Amino acid sequence: MNQLNQAVLPAARKMKDVEAVLESSHHYMVLLGGHIGQLKAIVDLIKGHNKQVFLHADLIDGLKNDEHAADFLCQSIRPAGIISTRASVVMRAKQRGLIAIQRMFLIDSDAIERSYRVIEKASPDYIEVLPGIIPEMIQEVKGQTGIPVIGGGLIKTHQHITEALDAGAAAITTSRKELWTYRK
Repeated sequence: MNQLNQAVLPAARKMKDVEAVLESSHHYMVLLGGHIGQLKAIVDLIKGHNKQVFLHADLIDGLKNDEHAADFLCQSIRPAGIISTRASVVMRAKQRGLIAIQRMFLIDSDAIERSYRVIEKASPDYIEVLPGIIPEMIQEVKGQTGIPVIGGGLIKTHQHITEALDAGAAAITTSRKELWTYRK
């Protein structure tokens, strides 16, 4: 598995956000959606700046989120990794040699238990927990699964980042540009 060695993974929704990441010192970034017809050009632009991108497969407009979509992303778009809530997509990304990130929502105890079963089946490289502002859950998920955790969602301050990292998160994702400059 690839080590991120980056505390903050900037998450971009719009092209101006992608451009801001391209001007930053970050090596990895997350692309939160976009239109399937523009995806290859955006990923190629990012790679042209010697950066790596994780695509959030669930949020791509015009793409059904299944293993066939994962095959398309892996073979035609070729990001560094794929993020998804779907085990079949995560498993296919991993089979194709990409970094596979399973997204897990911390809604309630039943949802968490279901997620653990999905994670056991998918065996992702990372787990992104949402919201990422619950240090105890970052510790629990990491301890329960033995898989590195990325915190995402509702991270609004540098203190939130510090708490997530101190709880054992490998990194955090955020679309808040003011947090992209965080240094521990």
